[in-house]
Amino acid sequence: MTGPAPLDTPEPPTAAEGAASDKKYGIAILANDKVIDWLLPFLESYLQTNAHIPLYLIPYNGNCEKTKRIAELYGVTFVETDSKALDALSKKLYPLSLGKRSRLRKFLCLALPLDEVIYLDVDIVLFRDLRPLLGRLRPGETDFIVVSRTTEYVYNERHLNYDYLRNAFLFNDGFFITSNKILSVQDFYDAMEADEPIFDAVRQRGGLYAQPLCNFVVHRKRLKIVAVPELIPGASNESYHKAQGITFDAKGIPKDTFGDEIYFAHWAGVTYTPTKGAFDPAWKVLSDRGKARVAAAGL
Repeated sequence: MTGPAPLDTPEPPTAAEGAASDKKYGIAILANDKVIDWLLPFLESYLQTNAHIPLYLIPYNGNCEKTKRIAELYGVTFVETDSKALDALSKKLYPLSLGKRSRLRKFLCLALPLDEVIYLDVDIVLFRDLRPLLGRLRPGETDFIVVSRTTEYVYNERHLNYDYLRNAFLFNDGFFITSNKILSVQDFYDAMEADEPIFDAVRQRGGLYAQPLCNFVVHRKRLKIVAVPELIPGASNESYHKAQGITFDAKGIPKDTFGDEIYFAHWAGVTYTPTKGAFDPAWKVLSDRGKARVAAAGL
C-alpha cells in the first residue's frame, strides 16, 4: 500500500486480558490549548484504537479553556491533580525556562489512581490496541516499559563517572508504561533532594527537561527497563516519524523494514504541519476528522 487505510475497531479482550481486568489501567497525556493541532489527531487515533482504556489529560498549564471542553467531548478525564510540589521542583531545576519546565508535569501520571499507566506525548498517533502491553509489569523483572533505546538527548559524557549511569538503558520518555507502586512522583523529589548536583552535572543541555530527569530517576532506582519487542513478538521498536521503508497492511497498520508492526508514530519536537513523511497522511486524515468533530460540536 502507498498509504494508511482506515483503522479497525480493536478486537475484544483475550481471556488473559479479561483475567487481569480487576486491575485499573489508563493512558495519560499532557496538553493545553497551544497544542490542540496535535491533540485532535491523537484523540481521533485513540478513539479508533484504544477507547476501551480510560484516558486522562493532564493540563500543561492554565491555558486549557478549550482543551478542557475538547476532553469532555471525547470522554476524556481532565485531571485536576495538585501540581504545586512538582511545579516547585521544576522551577528549582530549570529557573530560567519558564515556558518549558512544565513538561515535568507529565510525571503527574504517576499520581493517578491506576495500577498501571501508559504515558504518551501528545504529538503521537496510535495505530494499535495497547492492551497487549498491559499487565506485563513484574517488579524487579519488568519495571518500566519503553519502545526502544536512544543514544542522545539524555546525558553528557560526565555520566560515565557513575556506575549506575555508565551502561544504563537510555530511553525516550515520550512513551512509557509503569506503576506508581514501582515509580512514584515522590521518587523524583527524593532523587533531587539527594542527588540534584549529580543530575545537574550529567544531564544533556539544549532544551531538554523531562527526558533527562526521567532517565536519571529510573536509573538511580535501578529499575529494570524492558523494550516492547522483548515482550511482544512481532512488535516494532520503531516510532520515529521520519522512519524509512514503512509499509501499511490492509488494516492500516504500519510495519517497519523487518515487517514488524508499529504501535504508534511520534513527531517528537516537530513544530511544522506533517506533510511528506510515511505517517503524515494518516496524521492529516485524523487531524481533519478531529477538526470536523470539534466544529460540529461548536467548540
